[in-house]
Amino acid sequence: MSSSEGFSDFFYSAPDGLRLHARIYGEANSGHWPVVCLPGLTRNARDFHELALHLSTRAQVPRKVVAFDYRGRGQSAYDADISHYNVGVEAGDILAGLAALGIEAAAFIGTSRGGLIIHVLGMTQPAVLKAIVFNDIGPVIEAVGLAHIQSYLERAPKPRTFAEAVDAQRSVHGQDFSALTDADWARMVRALNRETDQGLLPDFDPKLVDIVSGLDLTQPLPSLWPQFDALGAIPLLTIRGANSRLLSTDTLRQMRVHHSMMETINVEGQGHAPFLETSDLPDAIAAFLDRVERENNPK
Repeated sequence: MSSSEGFSDFFYSAPDGLRLHARIYGEANSGHWPVVCLPGLTRNARDFHELALHLSTRAQVPRKVVAFDYRGRGQSAYDADISHYNVGVEAGDILAGLAALGIEAAAFIGTSRGGLIIHVLGMTQPAVLKAIVFNDIGPVIEAVGLAHIQSYLERAPKPRTFAEAVDAQRSVHGQDFSALTDADWARMVRALNRETDQGLLPDFDPKLVDIVSGLDLTQPLPSLWPQFDALGAIPLLTIRGANSRLLSTDTLRQMRVHHSMMETINVEGQGHAPFLETSDLPDAIAAFLDRVERENNPK
């Protein structure tokens, strides 16, 4: 229990028995749609800490927020079978967590891989999705963006100190994230890493790097347009970093054609993926959720 930090830890069993973890914010909040936060490939629930505090305690309509650690990330157990590190299995894990919490439907916020999982849920369990916020993700992933991810995961430095870790992140991502402050970079490093006897270590199963390294980016990447079209009746806000290498402006334009009600936010000075706790994003996300809930539940 970490109530002093604004959340409690929740552990549950995946369909295959693996022990998984989520953070629960605003447990007492009810009467409004809860919010489910799904992080990126190697990220974890800590990415959403500030946003979750805002949505659960500071927003005009306080909401229960559930931020998940996928298997092999954060406080969730590592999987001996690395083939299970895929969006289909992870989508099933999320549904198992929601069932354990008694949540039948929620608004979903998905950063990068989290958005891909939402695409899967739209095909397999659409009723669970009340509203969607995509953070720098869509049905088409640019190969240049994946290549950038491949490169920095494979060549990730091994900093000895916190300051070295911050400098390392700046050196890799600084050009794409000119808008970030010193506090933002420090928060990023704390979210990415865990403290061990050997110093700071990335808080995910190292075998995830092998999976990313095995991607053949010389071949066209499959798109998810059929899955995206299945989301057409669900209120959608897509946030894109102005410097994103993963979600192109052309894909964003096509998304608007496929989903006529989609709303968008462009985040200047940030790349893949924007920090959702920065600028006016927390208020914008809260306002979007409040409005679409009112529109779906008229008095």
